[in-house]
Parts: sequence; C-alpha cells; structure tokens
Amino acid sequence: MCTAILGLQPGAPVLLAGVRDELADRAWQPPRRHWPGYPELIGGRDLLAGGTWLAVAPSARRAACVLNGRGTLAPARSRRSRGVLPLQAAAEGKLGQAGLEDFDPFHLLITEPGRGSLASADGQDLTERDLAAGLHMIVNGGLGSDLLAAGASGPGTAPHTGRDHELARVAHFLPRLRAVPRPAPRSGGPASRAWEDWLPLVDGDGITPDDPRALIVRRDLGDGRIWGTTSISLVALWPDAVRYDFTGTPGEAAAWRPVPMA
Repeated sequence: MCTAILGLQPGAPVLLAGVRDELADRAWQPPRRHWPGYPELIGGRDLLAGGTWLAVAPSARRAACVLNGRGTLAPARSRRSRGVLPLQAAAEGKLGQAGLEDFDPFHLLITEPGRGSLASADGQDLTERDLAAGLHMIVNGGLGSDLLAAGASGPGTAPHTGRDHELARVAHFLPRLRAVPRPAPRSGGPASRAWEDWLPLVDGDGITPDDPRALIVRRDLGDGRIWGTTSISLVALWPDAVRYDFTGTPGEAAAWRPVPMA
C-alpha cells in the first residue's frame, strides 16, 4: 500500500482510506474471509505471499493497514512478508514486538473507534505514536504532517524524509479533504452516496497518473512491467458497526462495491 488516509473525530466514526500501489501483474483476491488462522478477518489477499495490505475485524470494530517504509532491508535468509502485520494487528489490536527484524521497513496503521496509532520501523529503530484527532495521511516516507514540516524547513535544514511526489500528494490532498464536509457513511446505498465528497477525492480528484500530486498512479518500469494503483479501500468504524467499500478499478466511480461484513 502506498497511501493511507485516517480521519479521527470525537463522537464520529473513524474514516480510513487505503490506496494500494503494486506491480499490476501481482495476483490478488478481493476482500473477504481468506485466512483459516484468522477466520474473523476480512481483507484483500495477496496471492504471492498470502497476506494482506489492509485487514478489517468486524466484531472488534478494528482495521489495520501496512505501507512499505524506507531503511535497511531484512536479512534475505529470514525475511518475512509484511502482509502478515495487518492480520496480526487487526486481530490483536497491537503490533507484536517479536521478530520485527525479519520485516523490511514498514508503517503499520491500527485504528478503532476513538483511537489511531502508527508504528514505523526502518530496519534499525521502531517508533510508535498515538495519532491525535484530525485528518492524517501516511505515505512511504511516513506521516504526512512530518513531511510537510520537513519540506517547509527548506533545503539543507532537515533530513529528506520523503520523495517529492509524496510531498506534493500530501500538500494537495490534505487541504482538499479538510475543506469538504466529513462524510457519515453509515447510511445504506452506494459508495457515492455514503462517502459523499470524499469519494471523488479518494478516487483521484481528476488528476492524471503522471502528475506529481497523483493519488492514483501508473508507471511503466520497462520490460513489460507496470506499477500502479491496483485497489482502494474505504472503511468506517463505529462502536457498533462497520462499513467497508472497495474498488479494484481505481478512478472509475461505478466500480465501487460494498464488502459484506456477514
């Protein structure tokens, strides 16, 4: 996953958007209950490694998603897929501390009503923080507010914490999302009605994939390899309910479907 958006507001549902970027030919299955070891969890399944990029635990009213981070890679002989992390976190509500040295750098976002936390590991250090009320974006370089603060410091005054396109994405989408009314997606019906003004923004905001600000991306890596946005998830969590909408065709408004919770 390349971008996560989290909305925390007291007395309101948690809102989570997860945008997955991956090689276009990497096989996956859409969200449902895929894991016998985690029979309660719902998420899309990566067929190469067997894990997920975003998992929802309906009965616990909890969700977790993972993004690739930057730093020192895990030893090849012991490396494990980061796709297991959202499964463990959604099931248990926390990041397990054992064996973290076997994962490549990551950012793990865990949320449930009234709470959001972010764990970031760079292969050397682990940082965990609770997220305050408000709207947050997380990209491969880390928490968007950190990237904006570093960018505002000017060149040479702060370490480079993210690529220019990530900074441009955060700088564009955070104000745009904050400017529109916060949706209350518990209402039934299609995603367009449930997520209101959020949906066209999360679905790309009309920005072309080659724009530095783009949330939905597509890049030709050569040799027939295409890397880009392969799916988007929208999750709302209340103390007594969950709503989960999903598209495997980002940018097409009619492609959104609700994910059954039963």
